[in-house]
Amino acid sequence: MTAVGRQGPSTSDDLVRFITLAETEHMTDAAAALRITQPTLSRTLARLESDLGAPLFDRRHGRLLLNASGEIYLDHARRAHAELEAARAQIADLRSPSQGTIRLSFLHSFGVAMVPRLVSGFRAREPRVGFELSQFAAGTVTERVLADEADLAIVSPRPATGAVAFGLLAVQRLALAVPAEHPLAGRASVHLSEAADADFITMHPEFGLRRILEERCAAAGFRPRIAFESSESFTVAGLVAAGLGVALLPVDQDPLWPPGLVLVPMSGPAPTREVGLIWRPDVALPRAVRAFRDYALDQAA
Repeated sequence: MTAVGRQGPSTSDDLVRFITLAETEHMTDAAAALRITQPTLSRTLARLESDLGAPLFDRRHGRLLLNASGEIYLDHARRAHAELEAARAQIADLRSPSQGTIRLSFLHSFGVAMVPRLVSGFRAREPRVGFELSQFAAGTVTERVLADEADLAIVSPRPATGAVAFGLLAVQRLALAVPAEHPLAGRASVHLSEAADADFITMHPEFGLRRILEERCAAAGFRPRIAFESSESFTVAGLVAAGLGVALLPVDQDPLWPPGLVLVPMSGPAPTREVGLIWRPDVALPRAVRAFRDYALDQAA
């Protein structure tokens, strides 16, 4: 029976103390890390073990080693602590308007129209929120989200890993980009296999558009002969317009392409690429990040 008016650390404090003790395996070290006295930590552990009706550690040579009961409790303690911290953050969010900084990574080509449109629209609603913007290849922006170096990222194509959540922002049609004087420039449509003998200009291997090109060419029965590589799709377009080769590029960015570039539709099922927003589903996102994510997805819908 629990005594009424009992004083002592909160459940959250108990969890933190137990987790720290389990990680350090030493009473003195854990107490120092927590900035509490060793007797206080000893009482916390004794209370936990009494409440649970089982010891959580084996004592060996001055160290505390988790036993089977301790392993079970540690797993649940970590999850419970994460949930309590998430609740604390959400309650704090309710008491104040969105503010802070959103770390957003994206592919270079999305920095011309999509990102400025989304950021400016969101800032009109949430003027106190700032942005930390970074541009990388698709694989790198995904790695930045996984490493907690970015809160959100705009990528294409959809990452293969299941460690990130993906929200669809757009589906872009792809076409064969050729110079204006190319024999295929006047065609109403073209099959990719008809460009099998052409020099291709494309992105570096770590970019999503390069992966799509190689997959499409393999499906068409050939391996593209790469003449030039770039980290900017607009540089690819400029090289095509200068007559140095052909490329696979999104139709939707047509107004931004240079003069002398012709985008020929593909025959058969239209090739497309998905553009989406990714984030880690296993972490509690700050309110500002959640608000921008929801705003971006609402704009897409």
